[in-house]
Amino acid sequence: MDAADVSQDLERVLFTSDQIQARIAEVAAQIDKDYAGREVLLVGVLNGAVMVMSDLQRAMHSHVEMDWMAVSSYGAGTQSSGVVRILKDLNAELKGRDVIVVEDIIDTGLTLSYLMKNLASRGPASLEIMTMFRKPDAAQMEVPVKYIGFDIPNEFVVGYGLDFAGRYRNLRDVGTLAKHVYS
Repeated sequence: MDAADVSQDLERVLFTSDQIQARIAEVAAQIDKDYAGREVLLVGVLNGAVMVMSDLQRAMHSHVEMDWMAVSSYGAGTQSSGVVRILKDLNAELKGRDVIVVEDIIDTGLTLSYLMKNLASRGPASLEIMTMFRKPDAAQMEVPVKYIGFDIPNEFVVGYGLDFAGRYRNLRDVGTLAKHVYS
């Protein structure tokens, strides 16, 4: 799906598919450099990180393993509730491994802060975060993020895995959702 397919639902396009793919390639190259000679476990946070995780691991030139977690703090709303639930846990053992948590977006930091404490308690050799999008103005908790695709305004965005009530995840571009859609 392209922005033109849902133009009436978007206020504006923030990033095109080409811009996103170019940034993914840059981040993948940095991870390859930082972890040269080591095998990384990428932990994707479902459902939003599916697009990022898929493109990131394909852009990398080193071997990686993938696993998935599902956590929730949103429901069908447009702002984080702050209540975190683990819906699906990892299959992989983290002890002694280099782990990068892959997120679609970080806004308040509440969910990710909880998740990082949980994963750190499992004894990884290293634990870092890669997020495709970050909303610095929405932060309620400081979370150290090593790899950032783009900083974005504190607006409700959809596309490239980001959804509203399960829709727009397959939008290749990222744009701000028009208020008439969710109000």
